[in-house]
Amino acid sequence: MSSEIEEIKSRLNIVDVLSGYIKLEKAGINYRACCPFHKEKTPSFFVSPSRQLWHCFGGCNEGGDMFKFVMKIENVEFKEALKILAHKAGVELKTVNVEQEKRQKTEKETCASICELSAKFFELYLEKTSIGKKAEEYLKDRGLSDVTIKEWRLGYSTNSWSKLAEFLIGKGFERSDIVKAGVAIEKEGNKFFDRFRGRIIFPICDMSGRVVGFTGRIFGENNDSAKYLNTPNTILYDKSKIIFGLDKAKESIRENEFCILVEGNMDCIMSHQAGMKNCVAVSGTALTEQHLNILKRYTNKLVLSFDMDFAGNNATKKAIRQAQLLDFEIKIVPSFGEKDPADIILHEGGERWKEIVAESKPINEFYFDSAIKSRDPKDIKDKKLIASDFLPIIKQMLSNIERAYWIGKISDVLDISERDIIKELETIRIEEGIQEREDTKNDFLNLERKTRGELIDEELAILILLFPEKIDLIGESLLHSFTSPIKDLLLKIKEKRDIKTEEVVNSFQSDDNHFNYINYLLMKSELNKNKDIDIDKEIGVCLKEKSSISKKAEQKKLSKEIKELEKKGDFEQIKVLSEKFNKLSQNNNE
Repeated sequence: MSSEIEEIKSRLNIVDVLSGYIKLEKAGINYRACCPFHKEKTPSFFVSPSRQLWHCFGGCNEGGDMFKFVMKIENVEFKEALKILAHKAGVELKTVNVEQEKRQKTEKETCASICELSAKFFELYLEKTSIGKKAEEYLKDRGLSDVTIKEWRLGYSTNSWSKLAEFLIGKGFERSDIVKAGVAIEKEGNKFFDRFRGRIIFPICDMSGRVVGFTGRIFGENNDSAKYLNTPNTILYDKSKIIFGLDKAKESIRENEFCILVEGNMDCIMSHQAGMKNCVAVSGTALTEQHLNILKRYTNKLVLSFDMDFAGNNATKKAIRQAQLLDFEIKIVPSFGEKDPADIILHEGGERWKEIVAESKPINEFYFDSAIKSRDPKDIKDKKLIASDFLPIIKQMLSNIERAYWIGKISDVLDISERDIIKELETIRIEEGIQEREDTKNDFLNLERKTRGELIDEELAILILLFPEKIDLIGESLLHSFTSPIKDLLLKIKEKRDIKTEEVVNSFQSDDNHFNYINYLLMKSELNKNKDIDIDKEIGVCLKEKSSISKKAEQKKLSKEIKELEKKGDFEQIKVLSEKFNKLSQNNNE
């Protein structure tokens, strides 16, 4: 497949490909546009013809090659992007297993046809049967209009054992296909019956609006069953990836620059009816990293309206933590007792729901208020409870500035010194389990969690790419303190002074990950070509900061070693290390 990818890239120019989706304008040797993946007024989206790469230097910080762009703009996986670009380039994809793809396509098409016919069946039963009419009245009593019921294709499943299955068999579908589509169940003894019986039906759609599954809410006499029932995972429906209502909400999410995330289907539908169309629902499943990655295509701001009982929902807290690691800005809708969004809209109106969403609190403010709610900060027992609830939240904060703010805040409220708060924080161990994704932990273009030191190294690399003749300002020993691939880049620039920077960059082609990252740095340096830069001063500032960071890291290492020696009672070695520590402290203060 790699040869086909290279063939496609050789036939297509990234500027031509991207121009089919967005309006590009010339900017020196590059092209620029307003980023299609987040709302902005000043263009920060750049395309490099020489590098055949694009990157947004604005809000979303996304970047990559033409394949990555098509995947994002078309909302498809790599395989589909490959087909799209192969068609544009006139390249025949010979490596695709035609028979397997044809078979899988047939299975998906069959499953999609069954889901679509089932949706029509449920719609008809809601509209035409007497029990369906009662279910429809129930939906109207909950506040839904006729237009909304039609738009969301709500239906009813009759409380008979196999009405839908018989209908689908009559249309020529096999039992096995009906089971694979998730609308029927087959058990031993030739038992075959409908999955949804006596329920109000909410169709679940994929990004293109195609019905791929259903949620059924109990209605009528079948009161012993679970209140809600969902389609199991099928060839079309994966609950960890499908988000209820996103097909209808995606454009509004982009326009409003934030997404409202609610728990229930009714909450989502009522929010849309009230004019808040940038709303989706998790619909009875835990919020997953895949959900978050999909939402990230449209916004980095989430407003959550969940049951956020501070002592409860650990799954929700875990999802919030994952969202924070993915650099989402998170707010929480204030709680209103037993009322959910659908109830608020029904009884207080859509405008009230808009006001409540506007009053949502940043996540850490919500956690803080929850920790001190109904507690006396002057009472020693309550002090401990407040600290045990909120200090782990501080411990997980990614921003040092934000962490410092909340340490000061809780210090004031509990009347405990910041030093003691910090000591207590050192004793807290955060539950492990949320880690960087395996597929991105070595992705140098993933800028979400870079340290200050890594950013300084990047800035120095960008400056040297811009002025390679200044490489000697970085001493030989300091060059080796950089991590790969920046160290390798700078050493090659120093070694091969007589060749162009572009040729040095091309020498990294054997490693795609490093090559993409070095290309990103080169593109960023090209954006600074026309700027008036005091290069000696800029490099000097970066080197001073790098030296300071290095000394602090060495101090931290020495401090840890001294603590270990204290346990052993090796006071002679402690003295040696303490002198080194103090010398570093003096150098940092100079």
